[in-house]
Amino acid sequence: MSQGARTRPEGSGQALSKAYDTALLDLDGVVYAGGNAIAHAVDSLATAREGGMHLAYVTNNALRTPDTVAEHLTELGIPTGADDVITSAQAVARLISEQVPAGSRVLVIGGEGLRVALRERGLEPVESADDDPVAVVQGFGGPDLPWGRFAEASYAVARGVPWFASNTDLTIPSGRGIAPGNGAAVEVVRIATGAEPQVAGKPLPPMHRETILRTGAKRPLVVGDRLDTDIEGAFNGEVDSLLVLTGVTDGAQLLAAPPQHRPTYVDADLRGMLTGQPEVTEAGEGFRCGGWTARAGAERLELDGDGEALDGLRALCAAAWTAAGDGVCELDGGKALARLGL
Repeated sequence: MSQGARTRPEGSGQALSKAYDTALLDLDGVVYAGGNAIAHAVDSLATAREGGMHLAYVTNNALRTPDTVAEHLTELGIPTGADDVITSAQAVARLISEQVPAGSRVLVIGGEGLRVALRERGLEPVESADDDPVAVVQGFGGPDLPWGRFAEASYAVARGVPWFASNTDLTIPSGRGIAPGNGAAVEVVRIATGAEPQVAGKPLPPMHRETILRTGAKRPLVVGDRLDTDIEGAFNGEVDSLLVLTGVTDGAQLLAAPPQHRPTYVDADLRGMLTGQPEVTEAGEGFRCGGWTARAGAERLELDGDGEALDGLRALCAAAWTAAGDGVCELDGGKALARLGL
């Protein structure tokens, strides 16, 4: 196991909203799903804000503009200004602007969020590979994005035009379930061209840099539902993270997380921002949290006790991550998770 590999969720004697100055909150799967607020999100965010925590909303979804996102959050009962929203469209627009001359034409495959972000950086969005673009940028365009847009990107990329992607999330949560994300669309162009895009969004450094530049956060807490974007992005940025179980990550995926996907804290939903976090302590050959004790057996993760299900999950994470070290835990945790109803 390399030095610094996380082997258990951490505890906090303070409410997280007091221990950190800024919450960098993912949106889809954390604050809302399918446009509707997730249970407890509105009240939890209001309490955190009233207590002095700065709330910033950081999303890999490049479809909507910050103004549109802020209006949506405000309608849900979460008062938000456009300056509180950071998108992967903004991050990729900055990345492009650092590599091409001001005023350059950029072929846009995506929605209005990309066009607004490019104009903010002094770049000109265009719609065709025949408009002599100096770059191609691809972002989530929603379920109605025409198939022909992928062909337009492929024509330009095949001619050698540099290709950028806002993000490569393969899936996105919706009110009806999990839908294909921008990463799935990026794969279409990759298959057609054999090229590789420069990617700006979480978990990569351009998104973290954009977020810190726009928020000025000194002690941020990343709050997300995805291990491979939110939590890995926090790991890459060397900041703490809170995983909430309201989106795409389930208990089994959490137990199997490699070091870069292991969150600092785990909670059911955004109410976890308002409380301290319980300590996970060593107990003989295992780990204890609340009323639960977990250990890594010869072939499976073993769990004993009762109490809050999340305490059992935290203890299981400690057993799984210690057994895995720098790798992925391959011990069967199904029976233990079933006891927790996770």
